[in-house]
Amino acid sequence: MNNSLHVTFWGVRGSYPTPGPQTARVGGNTPCIQVQAGLHNIILDGGTGIIPLGRAMVAAHRQTGAPMTAILLFTHTHHDHTQGFPFFTPTHFPNTVMHIFGPRSLSTDLEEVIERSMLPPVFPITLDELPCERKISNLNEGEMILLHPDRSDPQVLRSSRDNPTLPLGVLRIRFLRSFSHPQGVFIYRIDYDDRSLVLATDTEGYIGGDQRVVKFAQGASLLIHDAQYTDEEYTSPVLPKQGWGHSTWRMAIDTARAAGAKQLVLFHHEPLHDDDTLEKIEKEAQAEFSATLLAREGLRVEL
Repeated sequence: MNNSLHVTFWGVRGSYPTPGPQTARVGGNTPCIQVQAGLHNIILDGGTGIIPLGRAMVAAHRQTGAPMTAILLFTHTHHDHTQGFPFFTPTHFPNTVMHIFGPRSLSTDLEEVIERSMLPPVFPITLDELPCERKISNLNEGEMILLHPDRSDPQVLRSSRDNPTLPLGVLRIRFLRSFSHPQGVFIYRIDYDDRSLVLATDTEGYIGGDQRVVKFAQGASLLIHDAQYTDEEYTSPVLPKQGWGHSTWRMAIDTARAAGAKQLVLFHHEPLHDDDTLEKIEKEAQAEFSATLLAREGLRVEL
């Protein structure tokens, strides 16, 4: 049985895309992370990074002929996390199967939010016109997703009521709803055999750390954490970023330490930070928590 687990970063920038020579090394696409666990293909967020991921999936499909299948998990529906989905090429193939999950946004169903982003006159193709097979579902408090090695469709259970002991090869996806970001955000945890990863993007640290996130990420093999600001930006007397729903890289380190995470990846980079600035942050962060990496487009982490 194939029980490999690796993570590939396709978009690492926050707020808006920043193409150009000043971001060529780290990347300028907005958030999209691919998790390949055994035969399962899981995509976290649909920022502009999902566009090159889609091209790669289509290229593989043309070589093998195998249908394209994916689980797409939205952390929230702010524009930088959804803007790439209308350009996700696999959805234009009739043999593509997409299972899409995420939160309601201000009491609006996830499907309606995606549908609105593709309505004329701002986009030429509506959601209903996409030929792929898709199921779009809101995730509700207390639910979790199981992926079995012998079936491609996800199983949604109530974690409080149906919390089974997972046999080898069964992958579990849980989420924590955080309100430290405007309108809230889902923090996802993926557990697969003896390995786990947590994506905590668009979250703002608290004094002493966000203890709910610390508990949720306890013992994670990999913690991917929002690190948009420096301390100076966060507390700037001219334009402070406190309350904007994002963390500093030191907050990310504090969470990783408190949770006992084995590895930390700094994510959701400030669009005004060029490559030199981000690589300086990486070195400073590594001096405090050696198992730290800067999220870069193309970075692949095997767990």
